[in-house]
Amino acid sequence: MKAIKEKHSLAMRWCHWVNFPILTIMIWSGMLIYWANDEYKFTLFGHTFFRFFPDWFYHALKIPHRLSEGMAFHFLFMWFFALNGILYILYTTISGDWRELVPKKNSFKEAWLVLLHDLHIRKMAPPQKKYNAAQRIAYTAIVLMGIGSVVTGLAIYKPVQFNYLVWMCGGYHFARILHFALTLGYVFFFVIHVVQVFLAGWNNFRSVISGFEVVNETPQPAIQTNNDEHSK
Repeated sequence: MKAIKEKHSLAMRWCHWVNFPILTIMIWSGMLIYWANDEYKFTLFGHTFFRFFPDWFYHALKIPHRLSEGMAFHFLFMWFFALNGILYILYTTISGDWRELVPKKNSFKEAWLVLLHDLHIRKMAPPQKKYNAAQRIAYTAIVLMGIGSVVTGLAIYKPVQFNYLVWMCGGYHFARILHFALTLGYVFFFVIHVVQVFLAGWNNFRSVISGFEVVNETPQPAIQTNNDEHSK
């Protein structure tokens, strides 16, 4: 028997869907800024053998010569990104939902089993509640990555005013490397996340929009009353 069950709260869904366009704009505007100083390359004896992004990449996405536009969008939407993240952390903390998101002691071992199941190597998936072990690790990691992006971003944005953040990040140059690496992490997470959504099916995607999912419930056997007692 099918039944409708609540899965995601309104606050959780709000933070999820608001963060998607904000993060997309942040990555796009960050690329506009990065083009102005494309320094991540492999150079030997004055010859560049490898650049992280080739010229055709920038021209295909129409990135060149848009530094001021990228900075304007990036520095504006970073406040929305930070505010949405703070609201999400506050909600999960106050509501107690963090207990379903934080990895447990055996989560890393179970995450490997989840991966094997997703690859159709293992038939049985490990037991889970609202989120499986791999999701717990991924969703906790993305929160830590968000905090790291804000810290390294502020260190790059105002290195003099936030000199203590620059020191915490190991210097300005290393803060920039960390910020760039975190951006690549978001792209990697986004690709994996979209693939998992397709594999999970429409019911799972619908629950992220409406907050409810359709589940199959086993009907409980009816309790028989003792008619002999009533006949006495």
